[in-house]
Amino acid sequence: MGKRPTIQMVADLAGVSRGTVDRVLNNRSYVSAPVRQRVLAAIAETGYVSHREHYQQTLRSAAAQLTLGVLLPNWGDQFRAEVEQGIRMAREELEDAAVRVVVRRCSTDLPQEALDLLEELLAEGAAGLAVCALNDRTVEERVARLVETGIPCVTFNSDLPDSRRICFVGQDVYRTGRVAAELMGKSVPPGARVLATVGNRKFHGHQKRLQGFLDRMEELGFDRGQILVGETFNDYKTTVQVISRTLESYPDLAGIYMANLSVSGCAEAVRAQGRKGRVRVICHDINAGIRQLLLDGSVDYTIPQDFIQQGYAPILLLKDLLRKGKLPDPARFAGRIGILCRENL
Repeated sequence: MGKRPTIQMVADLAGVSRGTVDRVLNNRSYVSAPVRQRVLAAIAETGYVSHREHYQQTLRSAAAQLTLGVLLPNWGDQFRAEVEQGIRMAREELEDAAVRVVVRRCSTDLPQEALDLLEELLAEGAAGLAVCALNDRTVEERVARLVETGIPCVTFNSDLPDSRRICFVGQDVYRTGRVAAELMGKSVPPGARVLATVGNRKFHGHQKRLQGFLDRMEELGFDRGQILVGETFNDYKTTVQVISRTLESYPDLAGIYMANLSVSGCAEAVRAQGRKGRVRVICHDINAGIRQLLLDGSVDYTIPQDFIQQGYAPILLLKDLLRKGKLPDPARFAGRIGILCRENL
């Protein structure tokens, strides 16, 4: 059996870009009549059928099963529990719609493992993918190739911005970093020394959140030399070690920004150094542990996000795209940015 015609084959035959072919397929403007005719002729000659049309043809019957794949990072605790809750909600909602959801979870931060698990999901018959993975070039290129060959992808929590994904579900992480900096700037003396910790800078979400924090702190008059940066890989023991070493090396440290998990590790290190209440702590997310840390004064502010929605929404968006040909509205599941402190829990 010959290779299924791709959008790139159409583009090459018509002498245009893939974007132009996409505009013709979706009947968008900004394509001249002669170019449109060339693209339509190339579609006819190659026998190209868009991914959406293909699945509309093969999934006419409600009994035809649609398989969707979800790739998760190796994060545990609240992220894993709540994202998996969202996935369960989607499964239950789509139980009578013949939609099967297959989940694979990385055990490391190695790009090759993410690539291998993507292949496993494809082998399971995944017609669409929801992906939260590290922003490695090989992973991003693989997702882009999948999209090109007709497997739509939705990213969530941490984006792959150059992967040609359909949309991203989650907060504007750059802006949440700026919000954290705004809070920090009002909580510590001008020009004070501050530590910003991230889980893993290879994840787009962590990187952009940190960048937003650093940019806004600089705008507020804090010298970059006064902002220390640590990487904890979302590990409790590593978090305790990184923060303990920093507190020992910099007795004047006035604030800690936790742009990562393991906030309890931060609180433990600050407490052990006798600095509780004297070092301002700002973090993200909300769970029983962080709630208690807010109540006892170990954390000053947190910026929550909806992990349940991040597990639920990509599956519904992919189902609508593949079953109904309905392109997702990125604004539909944009995560709002709120602030919690002890007084508004």
